[in-house]
Amino acid sequence: MKAIQPGQLDWRLLGDARAGALALDLEPSAWRTVHASAEAVAQVLASGQVVYGLNTGFGKLANTRIASGDHAQLQVNLLRSHAVGVGEPMRPSVVRLMLLLKAASLGRGHSGVKAEIIALLLKFLALDLLPVIPVKGSVGASGDLAPLAHLSLPLMGEGMVSLRGQLMPAAQALQACELAPIALGAKEGLALINGTQASTALAIDALFAADQLMQAAVVIGALTLDAARGSDAPFDARIHELRGHPGQIDTAAAYRALLAGSEIRRSHLVDDERVQDPYCLRCQPQVMGACLDQLRHAAEVLLREANAVTDNPLVFHDGGQPKLLSGGNFHAEPVALVADGLALAIAEMGALSERRIAMLVDSAISGLPAFLTPEPGLNSGFMIAHVTAAALASENKSLAHPASVDSLPTSANQEDHVSMATFAARRLSSMVDNTVWILAIEALAAAQGLECHRPLCSTPALERVHAQLRRLSPALVQDRSLAADIEVVQVWLRSPDLLGTALADNMEELRSAFARLACTVAA
Repeated sequence: MKAIQPGQLDWRLLGDARAGALALDLEPSAWRTVHASAEAVAQVLASGQVVYGLNTGFGKLANTRIASGDHAQLQVNLLRSHAVGVGEPMRPSVVRLMLLLKAASLGRGHSGVKAEIIALLLKFLALDLLPVIPVKGSVGASGDLAPLAHLSLPLMGEGMVSLRGQLMPAAQALQACELAPIALGAKEGLALINGTQASTALAIDALFAADQLMQAAVVIGALTLDAARGSDAPFDARIHELRGHPGQIDTAAAYRALLAGSEIRRSHLVDDERVQDPYCLRCQPQVMGACLDQLRHAAEVLLREANAVTDNPLVFHDGGQPKLLSGGNFHAEPVALVADGLALAIAEMGALSERRIAMLVDSAISGLPAFLTPEPGLNSGFMIAHVTAAALASENKSLAHPASVDSLPTSANQEDHVSMATFAARRLSSMVDNTVWILAIEALAAAQGLECHRPLCSTPALERVHAQLRRLSPALVQDRSLAADIEVVQVWLRSPDLLGTALADNMEELRSAFARLACTVAA
């Protein structure tokens, strides 16, 4: 079992939690701080002070005093009343991240909860005991209230959970795992549902996928460039150094490493009449580099948020009289803005890929057979596969509309500006799916185009990618449905095996270039 220090989560730990059950504990010093925070809440409550969420109602009802005998029931009612999410359940990867983020946030010792609550959250993660959390119902302010209420109800033995993939009532699962339900005390229900852990987990989950997407898009974009007999001159390091954007410099290096030594390129250095390639080929470092910079910024913000304390009020107990201060750390605007930035980057990756497909199937631009089929007319080739890509790219453009610019006041106008971060992060998964499908279509089209130049070969790395594509999908000689081919290729594009294929040789320059593209685990 690994002991963690709250506030010091890193990408590798987040990736491990996303991937599956994970046994964790807090460092002993963190447990001491947690105990001190809970004792501070007890002292403040005993003093008779009026403190929001301890002995008052919530939101617009903050001026309503709660009798001392009802403090515990107040917290139970809070969880039950706020568990009103709708829609399909969140993915297991997201729920695991939520469990870790909530435990780590409470473990910072500024939330006033007893240690047993944090310990139970960590036990849920270790056992892959995952609360069933409807994905819709949060506006990303006052905390992700509804999702976190669904996360927290099973701690009391209420709600539904998935135990190692089997759906059951929480009470039954706790009994099966020999776990006792928690009895909530003052402030504990509020601490559990205040916070940005749902929107942050959704955004982090999408960032991991976008990180893989970035690298896949660079590999497939390079394959298309060679299939279209494009020039490698626009990737010259001197061009990108003059502009100075780090993402552009790093993506150009990756393209150079992938494209070095192509026989196809060498064969057209003399007789190619084209002066410049279309933007979808020539400007890949500029577009993909800008996307990479967006991913890096998102990674920086989301890692900070993963380590933050975002509930309210916050407990301060370093010497002297303990204080509970009301603030607004639950407002998820930082998450909303970077999620919107991720949406734009994901949409642009797909839009550029769709343009490359359009270029490949247009014989007037690519010089390849029309629609990449040996007998155009009798066969339609990649004509409608491109239409599918266009439909997906168009859908992404609609989904990329910034969610953070919207705000609907809630709680009788007490909560009068909200971030919409939860939707901003939630829609990223659909956008990633769309873009991976577009890239899968491009990969198949590029493989087809590359074969038109035989017996000339591309680079060793790209030839390995081509060979794997052919293992997944045979060449399109006569029309057939490509739906199954697109599906199997998109699965491959999501897997680490894609880079493993391209980097199979010990090519240090190529490995180093792709290491610089990683924003999460490998960063």
